[in-house]
Order: sequence, then C-alpha cells, then structure tokens
Amino acid sequence: MKPLSAFPVSARRELRGVLFDIDDTLTTEGRLTAVAYAAMERLKNAGLLVVPITGRPAGWCDHFARMWPVDAVVGENGAFYFRYDHAEKRMHRRYHDTAENRATNWQRLIDLGAEITETVPGCSVSADQSYRETDLAIDFREDVPSLDQSAIDQIVELMNAAGMTAKISSIHVNGWFGDYDKLTMTRSLFSEMFEIDLEADKERYVFCGDSPNDQPAFAFFPNAVGVANVRGLADQLTTPPAYVTEHDAGDGFAELVDFLLGP
Repeated sequence: MKPLSAFPVSARRELRGVLFDIDDTLTTEGRLTAVAYAAMERLKNAGLLVVPITGRPAGWCDHFARMWPVDAVVGENGAFYFRYDHAEKRMHRRYHDTAENRATNWQRLIDLGAEITETVPGCSVSADQSYRETDLAIDFREDVPSLDQSAIDQIVELMNAAGMTAKISSIHVNGWFGDYDKLTMTRSLFSEMFEIDLEADKERYVFCGDSPNDQPAFAFFPNAVGVANVRGLADQLTTPPAYVTEHDAGDGFAELVDFLLGP
C-alpha cells in the first residue's frame, strides 16, 4: 500500500466520485465525527458523486439516503441500494432478492442467529438486527468485548455450513443467502440510476474502506484507498487497497478528502 502522496495527479483531475465504507472508515469508534461529516459534505458540494457502501441495515440506510449529503447508499453488503429523489420526494429502492424471498429467508436468519450465539461464547446478534431485511449480523466487537480471530472464524464457518455467504467487517460477521456483494450492487446502482458503466470508468472513482469485506472493491478500483487502520487487518487481505492514509478511521477519510480536493 502506497501513501496518498503517490496518488497520480491525473487521476485527481479526472475524479468523478468517492465511494466509501461507513464503520471505522467514515466513523471513529462508532461515532460520526463533525470533521468526517463535513468532509462528506465537501465532496457533495464539489459536484462529485458520493455513495456510502455499507453492511449497515435497511432502516439506517433509509436515513442515510434521506438526511446525509449523499447521492445514494448501498446497504446490507450489497442486498440493495436506496436513492432519495429530493425533487420528487421519493425513495428509489432496489433489492437483489424479491420480497417473497426476503420473507422466506427471514426466519432462517433468526434461527441461525440463535444457534451461533449459543455455540460461540461472547458473540451476540447485532443490536441493529431488527432494522435489517436481508442478512444476519453477528457482533464480535461493537457492543461486546472483542473476540479473538478463532471465534470470528468459527462464526464464519457456521454461516458457511448453513449455505450463507459470510463476510467479516471491522465489527460484525454478516451472513446472507445469495451470491451478491457490495460491488455487484454498486455496479447496478451506477448503471441504473446514473447511467454510468463502472467497468469503463472505474479509474475516475475512488473507493475508501478498512476491512476484509471491502476487498472486492479494493480489487476493482485502481485508486482504492484504505484508512490507516486497514493495516491492522493486512494479514486478512489478499487484495489490499492501492493507497493508505496516515490517519485512522474518520480522520483518515477527512485526510483523503482534503487530498482529493486540494490544489
């Protein structure tokens, strides 16, 4: 991972948007700081596309899409995108699965959550689970004392054994039924809402993240950036970001924005 100073000047001049994870990338220790929110707003005011891509639940993403200075949000690790049209006062919601499939899978998620929390001491179903529509989030660090890697790996194994896709974030293991991910839905969002072919234009967009579930985006975007705390998970990354900030979390995000919008 190279420092931001190695980021090409030509790429900064051609920049069209910034996509980013939320937990421990935009936020710091579970909070959205003023400096990070202001950085996000500066991107929007500069005329760039601003899109959070998160594992957080549908209930939260509705709020993000309405209230934050963003163009859309991809949530629950690629299960959907929400885009709020302020002129029409209308929320555009696009899901990977049908409402019928989501309803069918819901009880399976609840049952598996109970099984995992009984099997792996110290973990918990995430406090935001009731706001989710498509996935199961098992907390190993947010509202519980941090678990070691062997416990996290056991959670992943239990999800995989149940036929789920499982991804590790900085705070949760998220599991869902289906073969989608953050990048898959992000490409659909850009095609359907913005008429942009990300495959053709990916060098014009920066993705910023911090954890293993960001790896598809790290691999896809040539100008992917990790906030400094990504270094703590380097042994879990087969595809690290091209660049890394000097500061952690929200301060690192603000550092990135300062760099991108600077002279």
